[in-house]
Amino acid sequence: MTLPTITVITPSYNQGDFIRQTVESVLSQGYPHLDYIVMDGASTDNTLSVLKAYESQLTLISEPDRGQTDAINKGLRRATGEIVCWLNSDDYFLPGALLRVGTYFATHPDSDWLTADCLIVDAVGTPIQQPIRYYKLLLRSLPNQAYLGLTNAVCQPATFWRRSVHERVGYLNENLHFTMDYDFWLRLAQQSPPAVLREPTSAFRIHGQSKGGQQYVEQFLEDEQTMQLYTRSALTRWLHRRHNRLIVGLYKLLK
Repeated sequence: MTLPTITVITPSYNQGDFIRQTVESVLSQGYPHLDYIVMDGASTDNTLSVLKAYESQLTLISEPDRGQTDAINKGLRRATGEIVCWLNSDDYFLPGALLRVGTYFATHPDSDWLTADCLIVDAVGTPIQQPIRYYKLLLRSLPNQAYLGLTNAVCQPATFWRRSVHERVGYLNENLHFTMDYDFWLRLAQQSPPAVLREPTSAFRIHGQSKGGQQYVEQFLEDEQTMQLYTRSALTRWLHRRHNRLIVGLYKLLK
């Protein structure tokens, strides 16, 4: 079995509090065929001083960009790996994640993409929102039309795909600020359903400065607009809208 090369892209801007853990979680994987690219948007905090210590082990590009989606797309166009993903600069991989992913793609040559489970953690890495995690895990046991139509139950930092799919579906939509991942999953799903792994491969962090922590109302509005581009079903649209209203209400109660 020959393991594929995996390119991991980390878009980064002023995440000096978390970037070291992110980078070390990638480099400590021990994966034999790793291409790691950090696309930094000319950070003004201590991010670059942290990253300089790892320059011999990754490709560091630090230059102004037009935001997170632009940075990811620039990284994807530089990627050389057969398998690609992005890992935000406040999230991190769990041990053995890349070997599990590489082994899956090596033994399933017809699979275009896969998504796994992920932990939800707070600023210090303590697991939180366990009911939400298990709810999404349950949804991903259903057909993908259900968990991508009702809501975006795909864990972004635990999702990987073949770089060749960009020839068919293009890159991320840079007009989207929150749901560029959801839009991309919906395009991928039009080509083929994802493989679903139940094991967690990563941790998704929610903290005071994260989009999910501060701008969830705007995020769910864009989420609804994105979904409507891909379905004409009035029932699916209604269910998605009601589900989003319920989730936003729960988040407000939790705050």
